[in-house]
Amino acid sequence: MRTRITLACTECKQRNYDTTKEKKNHPERMETKKYCPFCKKHTLHRESK
Repeated sequence: MRTRITLACTECKQRNYDTTKEKKNHPERMETKKYCPFCKKHTLHRESK
């Protein structure tokens, strides 16, 4: 079953993206580079609670 997660910017700490992931296959926290509209640049986004 896929779990809904929220991605937060590591620089400004804003929660920008909602997505899903398969916890069985990827139990660790997800990290991706995405565009942050508050920083106005591409930054690393991490899974937040």
